[in-house]
Amino acid sequence: MEPAIGVALLWLAFTVTHVGLSSLRVRPRLVGALGEVGFLGLYSVVALVIFVPLMRLYFTSKHAGDMLWVLPRGPLLTSVVYLGMAVALVLLASSFLQPSPAGMAPAQLTPRGVQRITRHPLVMAFVVFGLVHLLPNGSTADVVFFGGFVAFALIGAAHQDQRKRVVGPPGYGDFCEQTPFIPFTGRDTPRGLRELSPIAVIAGLVLTATILYFHSAWFGGNP
Repeated sequence: MEPAIGVALLWLAFTVTHVGLSSLRVRPRLVGALGEVGFLGLYSVVALVIFVPLMRLYFTSKHAGDMLWVLPRGPLLTSVVYLGMAVALVLLASSFLQPSPAGMAPAQLTPRGVQRITRHPLVMAFVVFGLVHLLPNGSTADVVFFGGFVAFALIGAAHQDQRKRVVGPPGYGDFCEQTPFIPFTGRDTPRGLRELSPIAVIAGLVLTATILYFHSAWFGGNP
């Protein structure tokens, strides 16, 4: 089997189980049978059982398959990748310091900070990560792997919005109306940037510098 096909099938399985187990029809039944803790345990085990082989398959077949595009790795492309990673990791750090009601942890429904940039900062961090890694990685295996992050994150976030509009918290629909789905597309983006936690910005930049420095040792190849 072509590595790209295997990676695609594993991404499909990961997305279907991730969304399906948390759906309005399936989740209440599983919680009723297993309890909340039991459901979360099952959810995590299923995710790991699929995600670990996905990672293993890709990292044993990086750059496999036909080349769909080749972009010269000059200063411009390198700068775009570095900037994109900084944006992704600042969003990631912000998602923990300013939790969104779109996530699992209880959070206020009044938008502030990163929520004015996107109501899904954690998920959109993976979207940005996937997009910037698609630029220098044009083989079929690379495109399916990094494109999978983008597709899974967008599908998962849309499903999360749909489910939370039904089950709550109360007022989630209004929160969606006040906050953008896609980062940096809302009218309050400038205010959100000003309200970003300085700690989140510093943490994101430190993570970016650390990953770039150790990228070759940890993942191989150029960052």
